Amino acid sequence: MKIQWLGHSSFLIETSGIKILTDPFDNSIGYATIFPDVDIVLVSHEHFDHNAVENVPSYKQVIKGNVEKEFEGIKIKGIAGYHDNRKGLLRGKITMFKVQSEDISLLHLGDLGTLLTDKQLKEIGEVDIAMVPVGGKYTIEPGEAWEVIKQLNPKIVIPMHYKTPFLTLDILPLDSFLEGKPYEEKDVLEITSSTLPGSLQIITFPYPK
Repeated sequence: MKIQWLGHSSFLIETSGIKILTDPFDNSIGYATIFPDVDIVLVSHEHFDHNAVENVPSYKQVIKGNVEKEFEGIKIKGIAGYHDNRKGLLRGKITMFKVQSEDISLLHLGDLGTLLTDKQLKEIGEVDIAMVPVGGKYTIEPGEAWEVIKQLNPKIVIPMHYKTPFLTLDILPLDSFLEGKPYEEKDVLEITSSTLPGSLQIITFPYPK
């Protein structure tokens, strides 16, 4: 499995010969909207910085909502969540997507705005790689992100949805989440089930331009 960060909450996941794109964004947020041709686009919710499917040149299907699908052996499950801590009253609902392929379980938390419930944790199940929003204001704050990580107990955490020199949104930078904790930066994360770390590892990516 290969994972590349394209900016904000958008990742390119290549697994079993299939390309999956998460949360394509509008170019108003400051990153270049240069997305590749893919097989599947996952959209966590209908906000402009997550649902700009029109910027994806080619795809076979778009997946939204609380569904369970299988695409050429890859299992994709949507789990309902909230964009805020008032059951969606402020910013609505989101979908968290779990992708299972190559004996690896990956979870993209979208714009999660609250801690996970026992029901959600049961629906999610075991997670190897968690993509977690950490910038606060519109999502969980950095401290809450760490609480969610404890809830999920993944082997790899990939922070997302944070301030960079290019992002126009007013949210917190990555350092507010890391607070000096060790991490490893990669251009592309290449991982197999046999090379998953034995203890928690934080992976970051260079700023997309």
